[in-house]
Amino acid sequence: MTFSTPAVADGITILIHDPAADHYVPLIRGRFPEIRVLCAKDAQALECHVPEADIILTSPSSFPVRLFEKASRLRWIQTTVAGVEAFLPVRDRISDLNLIITNARGIHGELIADFVMTGIGMMQWDFPGLMREQSRKEWRPRCVAPLAERTLGVVGLGSVGAAIARRGKSAGMTVIGSKRDVSEAIAGVDKLVPPDGLPELLQLSDFVVLAVPRLPETTKLIGRDQLQLMRRSAFLINIARGSVVVESELVAALHAGTIAGALLDVFEREPLPIDSPLWTMPNVIVAPHISGYPSDYNTRVFEIFGDNLQRFIEKRPLLNVVDLKRGY
Repeated sequence: MTFSTPAVADGITILIHDPAADHYVPLIRGRFPEIRVLCAKDAQALECHVPEADIILTSPSSFPVRLFEKASRLRWIQTTVAGVEAFLPVRDRISDLNLIITNARGIHGELIADFVMTGIGMMQWDFPGLMREQSRKEWRPRCVAPLAERTLGVVGLGSVGAAIARRGKSAGMTVIGSKRDVSEAIAGVDKLVPPDGLPELLQLSDFVVLAVPRLPETTKLIGRDQLQLMRRSAFLINIARGSVVVESELVAALHAGTIAGALLDVFEREPLPIDSPLWTMPNVIVAPHISGYPSDYNTRVFEIFGDNLQRFIEKRPLLNVVDLKRGY
């Protein structure tokens, strides 16, 4: 496919600060040959090139916010991830500079939903237990209830949470969802509750999935008190951020049998420390923060960035604009 780029693209400089820079450079130059592309693979190069950049493609966690003071030409930052929490402490400065921040929202949902539904199936049928029995050559038949008799609670119904809700509903589950704005129905959600309805969601759910962004109000959202509201037969699934759960209190609840188990893809410290009890708990499945990274991740990021760059050139509104006041 051939793309035509207006001459107005002349004079624009894009700075890429990302481990996948070598993947993005030929894609940008192939579609937008008039645009100047720079790479900053280390801190020194980044500091050197920031004053030249009109657009930066980067991850918020790897971009030193102090460099905004040097970004005299900067008009737009496209992040390679969905979360922008690293920018929130300087949101006022970003606003003063009239910078547009766009993220990679939308490329993670279906894959994370795959991960969650696979985990739900594993926990419903106790695959970890089955594999332990297999290793001991033990034959122990048992009965298992169908997923259609289970309730799925999804805390946070952005693009990721909504995808999980749809998948749960397609499996016949009853789905309860929690989000800030409950004025509009969400596909696949049988009951929608506001944030202060979290206790009800926890009490009614067999599987609780955390899919909220990292914000001050979601930090330590789930601790001892919330876990005690859950059913003893229920499972917690965290694909949000490690900060959303008080990890020590989760460990205590898992030891005590307050809940049946957990599937965890994110942790307070990453990599998960080798001395964490979560590694060896029989009712826990640990994953190394992989649920949201499809094998063609960089290509998907470029699809968003490329479409937005065309819009930027044509002075049209960009997609995936982040509202820094809300944090996402």
